[in-house]
Amino acid sequence: MARIRINMLSNADKVDGQGVGSAYLEQVSLIKDELNEEFEVVINDSNPADIIHCHTILPEYLIKMKRNKGKNVAYVHFLPDTLDGSISLPKSALKIFKKYVTYFYNTADYLIVVNPIFIEDLVQFGIPREKIQYIPNYVSKEAFYQESHEKILLTRQKYQISDNDFVVLGVGQVQTRKGVKDFIEVAKMLPDITFVWAGGFSFGKITDGYDELNEIYHNPPHNVKFIGIIPREEMNDIYNIADVLFMPSYNELFPMAILEAVNSQKPLLLRDLELYKDILFCKYLAENDNECFAKQIQNLCSDPQFYQKYQKYSYEISQYYTKEHVKEMWREFYLKIVNG
Repeated sequence: MARIRINMLSNADKVDGQGVGSAYLEQVSLIKDELNEEFEVVINDSNPADIIHCHTILPEYLIKMKRNKGKNVAYVHFLPDTLDGSISLPKSALKIFKKYVTYFYNTADYLIVVNPIFIEDLVQFGIPREKIQYIPNYVSKEAFYQESHEKILLTRQKYQISDNDFVVLGVGQVQTRKGVKDFIEVAKMLPDITFVWAGGFSFGKITDGYDELNEIYHNPPHNVKFIGIIPREEMNDIYNIADVLFMPSYNELFPMAILEAVNSQKPLLLRDLELYKDILFCKYLAENDNECFAKQIQNLCSDPQFYQKYQKYSYEISQYYTKEHVKEMWREFYLKIVNG
Protein backbone atom coordinates (compact mmCIF):
# COMPACT_ATOMS: atom_id res chain seq x y z
CA MET A 1 0.00 0.00 0.00
CA ALA A 2 1.34 3.45 -0.95
CA ARG A 3 2.31 5.70 1.89
CA ILE A 4 0.19 8.79 2.60
CA ARG A 5 2.15 11.90 1.60
CA ILE A 6 2.10 14.74 4.13
CA ASN A 7 3.54 18.14 3.22
CA MET A 8 4.43 19.99 6.42
CA LEU A 9 4.37 23.75 5.82
CA SER A 10 6.17 25.84 8.42
CA ASN A 11 8.59 28.65 9.09
CA ALA A 12 8.12 28.19 12.87
CA ASP A 13 11.75 27.21 13.39
CA LYS A 14 13.01 30.38 11.66
CA VAL A 15 12.45 32.53 14.77
CA ASP A 16 14.36 31.38 17.86
CA GLY A 17 12.70 31.18 21.26
CA GLN A 18 9.17 30.35 20.13
CA GLY A 19 7.20 27.43 21.54
CA VAL A 20 5.53 27.07 18.14
CA GLY A 21 8.90 26.09 16.69
CA SER A 22 9.48 23.51 19.40
CA ALA A 23 6.03 21.98 18.87
CA TYR A 24 6.62 21.84 15.10
CA LEU A 25 9.97 20.07 15.43
CA GLU A 26 8.58 17.51 17.88
CA GLN A 27 5.49 16.73 15.80
CA VAL A 28 7.38 16.35 12.51
CA SER A 29 10.02 14.17 14.16
CA LEU A 30 7.32 11.97 15.69
CA ILE A 31 5.63 11.27 12.33
CA LYS A 32 8.86 10.92 10.32
CA ASP A 33 10.64 8.65 12.80
CA GLU A 34 7.82 6.64 14.31
CA LEU A 35 5.20 6.32 11.54
CA ASN A 36 7.35 6.24 8.41
CA GLU A 37 5.90 2.94 7.17
CA GLU A 38 2.50 4.58 6.67
CA PHE A 39 3.38 8.22 6.04
CA GLU A 40 5.89 10.02 3.82
CA VAL A 41 6.73 13.43 5.29
CA VAL A 42 8.07 16.28 3.15
CA ILE A 43 8.80 19.83 4.31
CA ASN A 44 7.66 22.96 2.45
CA ASP A 45 7.40 20.95 -0.77
CA SER A 46 5.85 22.21 -4.01
CA ASN A 47 4.56 18.86 -5.29
CA PRO A 48 1.05 17.45 -4.72
CA ALA A 49 0.37 15.75 -1.36
CA ASP A 50 -2.46 13.79 0.22
CA ILE A 51 -2.35 16.14 3.22
CA ILE A 52 -1.06 19.67 3.61
CA HIS A 53 -0.38 20.35 7.29
CA CYS A 54 0.20 24.05 8.07
CA HIS A 55 2.13 24.79 11.24
CA THR A 56 2.20 28.54 10.65
CA ILE A 57 -0.16 30.96 8.92
CA LEU A 58 1.86 32.53 6.12
CA PRO A 59 -0.15 33.85 3.15
CA GLU A 60 1.77 31.54 0.80
CA TYR A 61 0.50 28.57 2.81
CA LEU A 62 -3.04 29.89 2.51
CA ILE A 63 -2.64 29.93 -1.29
CA LYS A 64 -1.27 26.36 -1.24
CA MET A 65 -4.25 25.18 0.78
CA LYS A 66 -6.66 26.81 -1.67
CA ARG A 67 -4.96 25.05 -4.61
CA ASN A 68 -4.55 21.70 -2.88
CA LYS A 69 -6.74 18.79 -4.03
CA GLY A 70 -5.97 16.76 -0.92
CA LYS A 71 -6.90 17.48 2.71
CA ASN A 72 -5.78 20.65 4.49
CA VAL A 73 -4.86 20.67 8.17
CA ALA A 74 -3.87 23.73 10.22
CA TYR A 75 -2.42 23.86 13.72
CA VAL A 76 -4.03 26.40 16.06
CA HIS A 77 -1.06 27.76 18.01
CA PHE A 78 -2.90 30.93 18.96
CA LEU A 79 -6.39 32.37 18.84
CA PRO A 80 -7.04 35.79 17.31
CA ASP A 81 -7.60 37.21 20.80
CA THR A 82 -4.24 35.95 22.12
CA LEU A 83 -2.52 38.39 19.78
CA ASP A 84 -3.40 41.09 22.32
CA GLY A 85 -0.44 41.41 24.67
CA SER A 86 1.96 39.71 22.25
CA ILE A 87 2.51 42.20 19.44
CA SER A 88 2.00 45.95 19.33
CA LEU A 89 0.30 47.05 16.12
CA PRO A 90 -2.08 49.91 15.28
CA LYS A 91 -5.66 48.91 16.14
CA SER A 92 -6.70 48.88 12.50
CA ALA A 93 -3.79 46.62 11.51
CA LEU A 94 -4.43 44.27 14.43
CA LYS A 95 -8.11 44.05 13.47
CA ILE A 96 -7.20 43.11 9.90
CA PHE A 97 -4.66 40.54 11.11
CA LYS A 98 -7.25 38.92 13.39
CA LYS A 99 -9.64 38.64 10.45
CA TYR A 100 -6.88 37.05 8.38
CA VAL A 101 -6.16 34.48 11.11
CA THR A 102 -9.85 33.54 11.29
CA TYR A 103 -10.01 33.29 7.46
CA PHE A 104 -6.91 31.09 7.42
CA TYR A 105 -8.41 28.72 10.00
CA ASN A 106 -11.70 28.58 8.10
CA THR A 107 -9.87 27.69 4.88
CA ALA A 108 -8.44 24.51 6.40
CA ASP A 109 -10.51 21.32 6.31
CA TYR A 110 -9.40 20.43 9.83
CA LEU A 111 -7.94 22.35 12.76
CA ILE A 112 -5.75 20.85 15.45
CA VAL A 113 -5.93 22.36 18.94
CA VAL A 114 -3.42 21.42 21.63
CA ASN A 115 -5.89 22.17 24.41
CA PRO A 116 -9.59 21.14 24.33
CA ILE A 117 -10.68 24.33 26.11
CA PHE A 118 -10.12 26.29 22.88
CA ILE A 119 -12.65 24.34 20.84
CA GLU A 120 -15.46 26.58 22.12
CA ASP A 121 -13.45 29.73 21.37
CA LEU A 122 -12.97 28.66 17.77
CA VAL A 123 -16.67 27.86 17.42
CA GLN A 124 -17.37 31.42 18.63
CA PHE A 125 -15.23 32.67 15.73
CA GLY A 126 -17.56 30.88 13.34
CA ILE A 127 -15.54 27.71 12.77
CA PRO A 128 -17.61 24.47 12.57
CA ARG A 129 -17.08 22.25 15.60
CA GLU A 130 -16.79 19.09 13.50
CA LYS A 131 -13.59 20.28 11.82
CA ILE A 132 -11.76 20.81 15.13
CA GLN A 133 -9.63 17.98 16.58
CA TYR A 134 -7.74 17.89 19.89
CA ILE A 135 -4.24 16.37 19.85
CA PRO A 136 -1.86 17.46 22.64
CA ASN A 137 1.74 18.53 22.27
CA TYR A 138 4.47 16.05 22.97
CA VAL A 139 8.08 16.30 24.11
CA SER A 140 10.79 13.71 23.53
CA LYS A 141 12.14 12.07 26.67
CA GLU A 142 15.39 11.56 24.78
CA ALA A 143 15.82 15.34 24.44
CA PHE A 144 14.40 16.39 27.84
CA TYR A 145 15.34 14.40 30.94
CA GLN A 146 16.99 14.57 34.35
CA GLU A 147 20.72 15.23 34.14
CA SER A 148 23.50 14.20 36.50
CA HIS A 149 24.49 16.42 39.40
CA GLU A 150 27.90 16.94 37.78
CA LYS A 151 26.33 18.21 34.54
CA ILE A 152 24.02 20.54 36.49
CA LEU A 153 27.00 21.97 38.41
CA LEU A 154 28.82 22.74 35.15
CA THR A 155 25.81 24.57 33.71
CA ARG A 156 25.33 26.55 36.92
CA GLN A 157 28.98 27.59 36.79
CA LYS A 158 28.49 28.72 33.18
CA TYR A 159 25.72 31.08 34.28
CA GLN A 160 27.45 32.08 37.53
CA ILE A 161 24.89 30.40 39.74
CA SER A 162 25.99 28.83 43.02
CA ASP A 163 25.38 25.16 43.72
CA ASN A 164 23.42 26.19 46.83
CA ASP A 165 21.14 28.71 45.12
CA PHE A 166 17.44 27.94 44.88
CA VAL A 167 16.62 28.76 41.25
CA VAL A 168 13.25 29.87 39.92
CA LEU A 169 13.03 29.61 36.13
CA GLY A 170 10.79 31.49 33.72
CA VAL A 171 10.73 30.54 30.04
CA GLY A 172 9.28 32.33 27.05
CA GLN A 173 9.39 35.43 24.93
CA VAL A 174 9.88 38.67 26.84
CA GLN A 175 6.44 40.17 26.30
CA THR A 176 3.58 41.53 28.39
CA ARG A 177 1.26 38.51 28.26
CA LYS A 178 4.02 36.23 29.55
CA GLY A 179 3.89 38.01 32.91
CA VAL A 180 7.52 39.14 32.85
CA LYS A 181 6.78 42.20 35.01
CA ASP A 182 5.14 39.96 37.63
CA PHE A 183 8.16 37.64 37.50
CA ILE A 184 10.35 40.65 38.36
CA GLU A 185 8.06 41.85 41.16
CA VAL A 186 8.05 38.40 42.77
CA ALA A 187 11.85 38.30 42.52
CA LYS A 188 12.04 41.61 44.39
CA MET A 189 10.00 40.06 47.22
CA LEU A 190 12.49 37.15 47.50
CA PRO A 191 15.96 38.75 47.32
CA ASP A 192 17.72 35.59 48.58
CA ILE A 193 16.37 33.43 45.74
CA THR A 194 17.80 33.40 42.20
CA PHE A 195 15.41 34.07 39.32
CA VAL A 196 16.38 33.17 35.75
CA TRP A 197 14.44 34.04 32.60
CA ALA A 198 15.28 32.16 29.38
CA GLY A 199 13.93 33.98 26.35
CA GLY A 200 14.15 37.26 24.51
CA PHE A 201 12.42 39.59 22.08
CA SER A 202 11.60 37.22 19.24
CA PHE A 203 9.45 39.91 17.60
CA GLY A 204 11.84 42.78 18.26
CA LYS A 205 10.43 46.26 18.71
CA ILE A 206 6.86 45.31 17.78
CA THR A 207 6.73 43.23 21.00
CA ASP A 208 3.92 44.55 23.19
CA GLY A 209 5.40 46.77 25.92
CA TYR A 210 8.86 46.66 24.30
CA ASP A 211 10.33 49.88 25.74
CA GLU A 212 9.47 49.10 29.36
CA LEU A 213 10.43 45.43 29.08
CA ASN A 214 13.70 46.24 27.34
CA GLU A 215 14.63 48.52 30.23
CA ILE A 216 13.88 45.72 32.72
CA TYR A 217 15.77 43.20 30.57
CA HIS A 218 18.95 45.27 30.61
CA ASN A 219 18.66 46.50 34.21
CA PRO A 220 17.16 43.66 36.26
CA PRO A 221 17.21 43.36 40.08
CA HIS A 222 20.41 41.85 41.52
CA ASN A 223 18.85 38.37 41.90
CA VAL A 224 17.45 38.16 38.36
CA LYS A 225 19.32 36.89 35.31
CA PHE A 226 18.00 37.32 31.79
CA ILE A 227 19.99 34.74 29.82
CA GLY A 228 18.43 35.48 26.42
CA ILE A 229 17.16 33.09 23.76
CA ILE A 230 18.69 29.66 24.32
CA PRO A 231 19.03 27.19 21.42
CA ARG A 232 16.55 24.38 21.90
CA GLU A 233 19.27 21.75 22.08
CA GLU A 234 20.62 23.53 25.20
CA MET A 235 17.28 24.05 26.96
CA ASN A 236 17.42 20.73 28.83
CA ASP A 237 20.49 22.06 30.66
CA ILE A 238 18.51 25.15 31.66
CA TYR A 239 15.56 23.18 33.07
CA ASN A 240 17.96 21.04 35.06
CA ILE A 241 19.67 23.97 36.81
CA ALA A 242 16.25 25.16 38.02
CA ASP A 243 14.37 24.08 41.14
CA VAL A 244 10.95 25.23 39.95
CA LEU A 245 9.33 26.43 36.72
CA PHE A 246 7.39 29.64 37.35
CA MET A 247 5.10 30.72 34.49
CA PRO A 248 3.02 33.80 35.39
CA SER A 249 1.59 34.07 31.83
CA TYR A 250 -1.81 35.68 31.38
CA ASN A 251 -2.59 33.85 28.16
CA GLU A 252 -1.39 30.55 26.72
CA LEU A 253 -2.57 27.56 24.69
CA PHE A 254 -0.24 24.83 25.95
CA PRO A 255 3.29 26.06 26.73
CA MET A 256 5.95 23.64 25.49
CA ALA A 257 8.13 24.80 28.39
CA ILE A 258 5.78 23.02 30.81
CA LEU A 259 6.09 19.69 29.00
CA GLU A 260 9.85 20.12 28.74
CA ALA A 261 10.27 21.01 32.42
CA VAL A 262 8.17 18.13 33.81
CA ASN A 263 10.48 15.67 32.02
CA SER A 264 13.16 16.76 34.51
CA GLN A 265 10.55 16.66 37.30
CA LYS A 266 10.47 20.35 38.15
CA PRO A 267 7.50 21.53 40.24
CA LEU A 268 5.20 23.91 38.39
CA LEU A 269 3.98 27.27 39.68
CA LEU A 270 1.48 28.76 37.23
CA ARG A 271 -1.07 31.51 37.04
CA ASP A 272 -4.49 30.07 37.87
CA LEU A 273 -5.82 29.86 34.31
CA GLU A 274 -8.77 27.68 33.35
CA LEU A 275 -6.89 26.31 30.35
CA TYR A 276 -4.41 24.36 32.50
CA LYS A 277 -6.98 22.34 34.45
CA ASP A 278 -7.87 19.74 31.82
CA ILE A 279 -4.36 19.27 30.47
CA LEU A 280 -2.32 19.29 33.71
CA PHE A 281 -4.87 17.53 35.94
CA CYS A 282 -4.42 20.09 38.77
CA LYS A 283 -0.97 18.64 39.51
CA TYR A 284 0.65 22.06 39.89
CA LEU A 285 0.61 25.12 42.14
CA ALA A 286 -1.80 27.81 40.93
CA GLU A 287 -2.02 31.39 42.17
CA ASN A 288 -3.21 34.75 40.86
CA ASP A 289 -1.26 37.48 42.63
CA ASN A 290 2.39 38.18 43.27
CA GLU A 291 2.23 37.83 47.06
CA CYS A 292 0.83 34.32 46.70
CA PHE A 293 3.38 33.43 44.02
CA ALA A 294 6.15 34.52 46.39
CA LYS A 295 4.66 32.53 49.28
CA GLN A 296 4.51 29.33 47.22
CA ILE A 297 8.11 29.75 46.06
CA GLN A 298 9.11 30.21 49.69
CA ASN A 299 7.21 27.02 50.59
CA LEU A 300 8.97 25.05 47.85
CA CYS A 301 12.32 26.41 48.98
CA SER A 302 11.88 25.70 52.69
CA ASP A 303 9.72 22.56 52.91
CA PRO A 304 11.31 19.40 51.40
CA GLN A 305 8.11 17.33 51.71
CA PHE A 306 6.05 20.02 49.97
CA TYR A 307 8.68 20.22 47.25
CA GLN A 308 8.75 16.44 46.71
CA LYS A 309 4.96 16.32 46.42
CA TYR A 310 4.94 18.72 43.47
CA GLN A 311 8.02 17.11 41.99
CA LYS A 312 6.09 13.82 41.94
CA TYR A 313 3.10 15.57 40.35
CA SER A 314 5.32 16.81 37.52
CA TYR A 315 6.58 13.27 36.96
CA GLU A 316 2.96 12.08 36.69
CA ILE A 317 2.19 14.76 34.07
CA SER A 318 5.23 13.68 32.05
CA GLN A 319 4.02 10.07 32.06
CA TYR A 320 0.68 11.04 30.49
CA TYR A 321 2.17 12.87 27.51
CA THR A 322 4.09 9.89 26.20
CA LYS A 323 5.30 9.36 22.67
CA GLU A 324 3.12 6.27 22.22
CA HIS A 325 -0.10 7.99 23.29
CA VAL A 326 0.30 11.06 21.07
CA LYS A 327 1.70 9.06 18.15
CA GLU A 328 -1.42 6.89 18.00
CA MET A 329 -3.67 9.98 18.05
CA TRP A 330 -1.84 11.38 15.00
CA ARG A 331 -1.91 8.05 13.19
CA GLU A 332 -5.67 7.67 13.63
CA PHE A 333 -6.34 11.27 12.63
CA TYR A 334 -4.31 11.23 9.41
CA LEU A 335 -5.74 7.86 8.32
CA LYS A 336 -9.30 9.00 9.05
CA ILE A 337 -9.15 12.21 7.04
CA VAL A 338 -7.61 10.54 3.98
CA ASN A 339 -9.65 7.34 3.99
CA GLY A 340 -12.87 8.88 5.24
